[in-house]
Amino acid sequence: MLMPSLIGERLFDDLFDFAVPRTHTTNAMRTDIRETEQGYELDVDLPGYKKDDLKLELKDGYLTINAERSSDSAENAGRYVRRERFYGAMSRSFYVGDNITQEDIRAKFQDGILRLSLPKDKPKQAEEKKYIAIEG
Repeated sequence: MLMPSLIGERLFDDLFDFAVPRTHTTNAMRTDIRETEQGYELDVDLPGYKKDDLKLELKDGYLTINAERSSDSAENAGRYVRRERFYGAMSRSFYVGDNITQEDIRAKFQDGILRLSLPKDKPKQAEEKKYIAIEG
């Protein structure tokens, strides 16, 4: 026979097992990427985050999204039976090319979704040949 406190935990687990995978991928930052005529749009799921929790960095052709959320100590009163919400830092990087600059990227955060708009990577134009004059 199970102890009374374990019965409640097991019942709670059984009720929600259908919705929760056994392996947790809490830091996945699930992303949809759409190609348009002008470029690409990325929709990144960041539920529960605020705009101030996010930092975007462009370096060496990689766009990196950093998100960090800390646990609210006021919420920690009592004993958790199950804890699935992610607290801490996570990041994800996307290669966007060497020709994209910070000014080219548009970012909007609304309702837990970060939407990024990037132009298509334009190939570098070949430099016009310039000849060096020979003196003499």
